[in-house]
Amino acid sequence: MESVMGVTETSSGKMFGGYNKRYKHYGQSLGCSMNFHIYFPPNSNSDNKPFPVLYWLSGLTNSDENFIIKSGAQRTASQHGVALIAPDTSPSAGFYLNATQQKWKNWRMYDYVVKELPELLTDNFPQLDTSNASIFGHSMGGHGALTIYLKNMDKYKSVSAFAPIANPTNCPWGQKAFANYLGGNKSDWEDYDATYLVTKRPNVSTTILIDQGEDDKYLHDQLLTHKFEEACKNGNVPLLLRLQPGYDHSYNFITTFIDDHIKHHAQALKA
Repeated sequence: MESVMGVTETSSGKMFGGYNKRYKHYGQSLGCSMNFHIYFPPNSNSDNKPFPVLYWLSGLTNSDENFIIKSGAQRTASQHGVALIAPDTSPSAGFYLNATQQKWKNWRMYDYVVKELPELLTDNFPQLDTSNASIFGHSMGGHGALTIYLKNMDKYKSVSAFAPIANPTNCPWGQKAFANYLGGNKSDWEDYDATYLVTKRPNVSTTILIDQGEDDKYLHDQLLTHKFEEACKNGNVPLLLRLQPGYDHSYNFITTFIDDHIKHHAQALKA
């Protein structure tokens, strides 16, 4: 194990010429130990320029390991020279928001993703250019990616999502979570709802990419992708929504289309 400034490397494995490395550290935002993965692509740059970074936010019940093990994203990330960052979701993913209710006071995953983790990466990994970053995710993580991007367009070059919870204030998953974390004032919920946020962000210039399986059992009751699509149309926000026949909510779906998402972000990061 290698430890630098409070960050300890716990595993390393070569893949497509680069390395998957797992680290642990104490998350100040969350008050607990956290893990994260970095996939470092092979360094083919003669000038050793740092890699742009692409953050992946996982869904409920996932960890930092699922994406790294299952997605196959490293192949295309290696080809395009993009570093993948997969933060842990446990124990405090909490819809990637900052909870305001006392019981959940340590659930501040928004601050962790937007502030603490990028600062940690900047301080510890000079081979990463955290000022050149994009973000994507799946399900609850897709919700997180969309909301974080829309609230911080100065920090991210692009966003995409697989089957995101696109309108959480109007679905059972979101209503239960937001009531717990944010309290009963529903106007507070809108600050973490992509469908509301996108109506306030008319200056989105990079196309938002969303893939959604048509056989996803959560599509019509929980994900509400059509609500986000309507909001983008009303706000003239560029959206590429691809409905994929026969696909469900699983990693079979993610792995099938992951290369398109890596290429989408690589283009923005290199622009």
